[in-house]
Amino acid sequence: MKQLSFLVGDWVGISTTYQNGKITAQVPAFQKIKYAVDSSVITIDLHSELLQLHTVIYYDEDAGKYSYNPFYKNGVGKFIADYIDGKLVVTKNETTRFIFHQPSKNTFQEYGERLENGKWIKYFEDNFKDIR
Repeated sequence: MKQLSFLVGDWVGISTTYQNGKITAQVPAFQKIKYAVDSSVITIDLHSELLQLHTVIYYDEDAGKYSYNPFYKNGVGKFIADYIDGKLVVTKNETTRFIFHQPSKNTFQEYGERLENGKWIKYFEDNFKDIR
C-alpha cells in the first residue's frame, strides 16, 4: 500500500466533466483519503455536487493486484487495479478506466477515460491540492 501513499491527504479541487472534448460541468470537490485497518486499506470519501462516493482500496496478494471498491448511493462496484509507472490504473471494463496520479508535490489528479474508435478519450478529470 506504500506505493499509493501519494493518495493520502485532505484534498480540495475542481471536478470537470467532458463530452465531445468540451467541458460540460465544473464543480468544487473535496476528498479525504486515509489509511485504515492498520494501513492495509485506503479509504476515499469524495464529495461534490456531481458525486458522493466512498471507496475502499486494498492489495490482493493472491492476485498481485489492487482491488478498487466504490460504494455509491445506488450501488457498489468491484474493479481490478494495477500500479503502473507511478499511477493507479483502475479497469472498470474493457472500454472504461480511471487513473490516479500525482502530477506534482501536494497535488493529486484522477481522470476517467473511455475507449472510442481505438482511442482513449477523457470524460472526467478531478484536480486537487492538499489542504493540510
